[in-house]
Amino acid sequence: MLRVWSASPPLQTLLMPRSPLASLPSRCWGLGPSQALRRSHPLSTQSEPCRSSLSRRNHEAKQKRQREKQMALEAGITPKGKAPAGSSKAWTPKEVVLYEVPTEPGEKKDVYRLLPPAYSPRYVEAAWYSWWVREGFFKPEYQTRLPQATGETFSMCIPPPNVTGSLHIGHALTVAIQDALVRWHRMRGDQVLWIPGSDHAGIATQAVVEKQLWKERGMRRHELSREKFLREVWKWKDKKGGEISEQLQALGASLDWDRECFTMDAGFSVAVTEAFVRLYEAGLLYRSQQLVNWSCTLRSAISDIEVESRPLPGHTELQLPGCPTPVSFGLLVSVAFPVDGEPDAEVVVGTTRPETLPGDVAVAVHPDDSRYTHLHGRQLRHPLTGQLLPLITDSTVQPHVGTGAVKVTPAHSPADAELGARHGLSPLSVIAEDGTMTSLCGDWLQGLHRFVAREKIISALRERGLFRGLQNHPMVLPICSRSGDVIEYLLKSQWFVRCREMGDRAAQAVESGALELSPSFHQKNWQHWFSHIGDWCVSRQLWWGHRIPAYLVVEEHMKGDGEDCWVVGRTETEARKIAAELTGRSEAELTLQRDPDVLDTWFSSALFPFAALGWPQETPDLARFYPLSLLETGSDLLLFWVGRMVMLGTQLTGQLPFTKVLLHSMVRDGQGRKMSKSLGNVLDPRDIISGVELQVLQEKLKDGNLDSTELAIAAAAQRKDFPHGIPECGTDALRFALCSHRALGGDVHLSVSEVLSSRHFCNKIWNALRFILNALGEGFVPQPAEELSPSSPTDAWILSRLAHTAQECERAFLARELPLITHALHHFWLHSLCDVYLEAVKPVLSHSPHPQGPPQVLFSCADVGLRLLAPLMPFLAEELWQRLPPRPGSNSAPSISVAPYPTTHSLEHWRQPALEQHFSQVQEAVQVLRALRATYQLTKARPRVLLQSSEPGELSLFKPFLEPLATLGHCGAVGLLPPGVAAPSGWAQAPLSDTIQVYMELQGLVDPQAHLALLAARRRKLQKQLDGLMAWTPSGGEEETKRQQRLSSLQLELSKLDKAASHLRQLTDACPSPKEL
Repeated sequence: MLRVWSASPPLQTLLMPRSPLASLPSRCWGLGPSQALRRSHPLSTQSEPCRSSLSRRNHEAKQKRQREKQMALEAGITPKGKAPAGSSKAWTPKEVVLYEVPTEPGEKKDVYRLLPPAYSPRYVEAAWYSWWVREGFFKPEYQTRLPQATGETFSMCIPPPNVTGSLHIGHALTVAIQDALVRWHRMRGDQVLWIPGSDHAGIATQAVVEKQLWKERGMRRHELSREKFLREVWKWKDKKGGEISEQLQALGASLDWDRECFTMDAGFSVAVTEAFVRLYEAGLLYRSQQLVNWSCTLRSAISDIEVESRPLPGHTELQLPGCPTPVSFGLLVSVAFPVDGEPDAEVVVGTTRPETLPGDVAVAVHPDDSRYTHLHGRQLRHPLTGQLLPLITDSTVQPHVGTGAVKVTPAHSPADAELGARHGLSPLSVIAEDGTMTSLCGDWLQGLHRFVAREKIISALRERGLFRGLQNHPMVLPICSRSGDVIEYLLKSQWFVRCREMGDRAAQAVESGALELSPSFHQKNWQHWFSHIGDWCVSRQLWWGHRIPAYLVVEEHMKGDGEDCWVVGRTETEARKIAAELTGRSEAELTLQRDPDVLDTWFSSALFPFAALGWPQETPDLARFYPLSLLETGSDLLLFWVGRMVMLGTQLTGQLPFTKVLLHSMVRDGQGRKMSKSLGNVLDPRDIISGVELQVLQEKLKDGNLDSTELAIAAAAQRKDFPHGIPECGTDALRFALCSHRALGGDVHLSVSEVLSSRHFCNKIWNALRFILNALGEGFVPQPAEELSPSSPTDAWILSRLAHTAQECERAFLARELPLITHALHHFWLHSLCDVYLEAVKPVLSHSPHPQGPPQVLFSCADVGLRLLAPLMPFLAEELWQRLPPRPGSNSAPSISVAPYPTTHSLEHWRQPALEQHFSQVQEAVQVLRALRATYQLTKARPRVLLQSSEPGELSLFKPFLEPLATLGHCGAVGLLPPGVAAPSGWAQAPLSDTIQVYMELQGLVDPQAHLALLAARRRKLQKQLDGLMAWTPSGGEEETKRQQRLSSLQLELSKLDKAASHLRQLTDACPSPKEL
C-alpha cells in the first residue's frame, strides 16, 4: 500500500504565521493562456481503509492542534507535551497521488491537467528525467545553442562509486552538491560536461562474487580457471551494475550518460596500460621486495585506505575469519632473552605479537640508556631457538616505554624493517601468505595458524622459564576493512610507484596556489602527507582488475646477481622485442610469463579525469574539457584519490587534472554517529525518497554481510530510530536538506526529520503556485520583466526581495556556498512570499475587476523564484514552471533546466534596499499586533489599531503600508495618532520601539472579568514552570545556558501577562462586564 507520511512540523516552521493557503478556491487549474481542460483528471490516490472517516478525524485534530500551537507560540509559550523539533517519530499515513497519464519514456509529461491539491513527490518526479535525457539537455553540445551561452566550459566527473553495491547517503550528498553546481552552470549558459562512471572495485567485487559462488555452488575461485571466474564477475557486474545508474537518476543527477565509463571498459584499460608503461619508462615504476599490508583472508596486498586502525583500550577478544575461537589482543607479553656467557643476566623485552618471535634477528636499546650500557656489543640467546642475536643500539628506541628494550623483526614490522636496514640485518619471514607459520619456524610450528602458534609459543616460554608476565596494554590494531582480518606486514616482491618527485610537485601546486583546496584547512594535511609520502605498492594478488603489463623472462640460467628479469610492454609482442634487446637473444627462443597480479584499484581511479575523456588518444573531449574545472568529493578521499590524481595527472598529461578541489565532510546520522552497517543507520537514498516500512529495512539487513551479533545490534537500532519506518520525502526534499548543511566544515549530521521538514517546504511552494496560477486565471499575458513596474509599495517590496534573493544566490553559487543558497530561497519563499506578500495581496485580488499590477508581480515571483530554485529542486521547479504561461514574443526555453538563471544584473532595477528597511518595521508592527491578539485571545474580532510616535514624521513610513499592516495583523482599520494626543480609553497598549506605541481596541471585544481568570490560569502554569527551572541544577554548561534562556523567556511572558491583567482591571473599573448589564 502506498502512503504519504507526515509528522508535526519542526519548531522553526511553527514559529511562522499560519498560512491560509489551505483555504484556496478549488478552481486552481494551472493553465496557460487559451488552455482549456480537454480530458478527465489523470490522478489516482491510494489510501488507508475507512479513508473518509479517518481523514475527517485527522483533519479536525490537525486544525485543533494548529490553533493551539498558533495561540501558544504567538504568546511565546511552548504547547504542553510537545517534543522538541525533529524528535517526533510518529508518522501519520495520508494518501499518495500518482501520475497515471500514459507517457512513453522520453516523452514530455502532460502538464495540461489539474495540479493535485497537495504536493506528492511521486506525482511530481514522474516522467521528467527520461525526457530531459532524450532531449539532450545534459549534453554540452546542446548548451552551445542556448541564447544565454557564455562560450565558457565547466567540466566535472562524478567520483566513480564502487560497482559492488548501491549508493548511500554520503554518495547522495556528493550528487546533491555536484548536481546543484552543474545545473547552475548550465542555466548560466556555460558548456557543461558532467561525466558519469563507476569503479570496478577489485577487492570488494571479487570478494562478493567469491562469496556468491560459495553460497550457490560450494566452490572457491581457485576451483575455476581465471577466465571462467572473470566471466562470472562480468555476469554479476552486468546484473548489478545498473543499480547505481538507477539511483543517480532517482537523485536527478544531470549526467551526460552517452559519455559514461567503467574503469574496466576496453578504452579505459588501454589508458591504464599506457600509464603503467609510461611511468616505468620514466623510472617511476619498479619491482622490489618490500613490506606490504597483507590480508591473509584475501591473500592479497591491500592499500592503506583499506586498513582500519582500531584502537584497543587493553585486553580485547576479537572473532576473526578462520579462527574458531576469539583471539586476545591488547596484552603485552614479557619475554626474557638470556645474555650469552652470563647465566644470571637477561634482557626482558615486551611484545604484543609473540607469534613473530621466531622472526626476531636482534634486540635493540637506546645508546644512552644506562641500564644496558654494560651490554653494548654483547650477544643474546633467542628464547625459542637458542641462536645468538646481537644487542644493538639505535636512537629511535624509546627508553621510557616498557623495559626500554625491543625485539627486532624486520620481516613483519615497518619500523623494524627500517631499523634492520640501518644495521644490515637480514629479515626472516615466519608468517606465510595464508597466515600460517613457515618452515623457518621449525617443525613444531610450521603450518599452524599464526594465532594458534601464538599460544603454543607462550606455553613454550613458560616451560623454558623465560616467560616474564602478561599485562593489559592499549594498542592500535590494523584491521582489513574488506575481510575483518588482522593485517600482517609481509615481505613481498611487488611493483611500486616512486612518489617522492611527483609528490613534491603536488605539494608545490597547492603552496603556489596553482591548485586550490577548499576549505583551505585541508592544505595542512596535504602538505604533511606529501612530505612523508613513501613509495606506493600497486600490485594486488587478485583476478578481477587490470592485469599488470609486465612479463618475467624465463631463462635457463638466472643472472649473476640472482634477480629475476622483468620487462614491461603494452602488448606481449612489444614486451618480447624489449626482452630480446635486453638479453641479446632472439624473440623466438624467449619464454615470457605475464605477471598474474592486477593493479591497485586506486591506480586506475587516479587516471579517471583524463582517461574518461579518451586519453591517451587526443580526443576532442580531452582538448575541450581537460583539465576539469572542479573536483568535488568527500574529504576522506583527499589523499588516497585526489592526491594520486594530481600526481599521475601532472606526470602523464603535463597539466594538473583540475585547478580547484571542493571537499565536503562525512555524513553522520542525527545522533552524530558514523554511518555503519553494523549500527543499522546506513540508508539507501531511495528509502528516504520513496519511504520504506520498518519490516523492509530489517529484511535488507538480513540480506547483508553482518554476523549474527552485528545483525541483532543493527536491527535493534533500526527499531529505535525508525519505529514506524521512514516517511516518503521525495528527491527534491532530500537534495535541499543535504545542501542546507555546511558540508565544507564539520561533519554533516542528517536526520530524516530534517528531510521531512524540507518536504513541508516543498508543499508550501506547491500551494503558493496553486494560489498564483488561480490568481492569474485564463487569458493572462505576462509582461516582459524589464517593463514590469510595481503599482504599490507592497509590490515594490516583494520584487526588491526577489532581486535581493537572486543576488544572494548568485554570490553563493560563485563561492560554492550552497547552505547560503538554501537559506536565501527558504527565506524568500516562506517568509517573504507566502507569509507576507500572498497574505497581503489577497484582499487586493478580491476587488472586481482585478487590478493589473499584482498578477504580473505574482507571475514574476513564480517565474524567477522557480528558476532560482531549479538547481536544488529540479523536479518540483520543472513541474510548476511548465504550467506558467510563456512571455509573449520571447524565445522561451523548453525546460527550466536550460532556462536562464536569474542574475543580479538582470533584476537590479527592482532593488530598493531603503524600502525593504522600512517594510521590516512594518513586519515588526505585525508581530506586536499578533502578540496582543494572542494575549487577549481575540480569535475572530478585527480590532481597530492606532500607531503613535513621539518623533514627528516617524510614522510617515507606515502610511503606504496601512492596508497590508491591517491584513497581516488580522486587524480592522489602522490609523495614525498625532504626537501628544491621548489614546482612546479601553485600548490595549504595547511598545513597538522606544518612540512608537501601538494601541489596539478592546472595549466591547473582551470580557475583562472572564479574561482575567484565563490570564490567572496561564500565569499559574508559567509560574510553576519557572519555579521548577529555578530548583533544577543542570549538569553541564550547555544545559545551564538553555536553562537561563528559558528562565528569561518565562520571566518576559509573566511580565506581559501582569501588564495585560493590569490593563483588564482598569477596564473592569471603567465599565461593567456584560454579565452585570
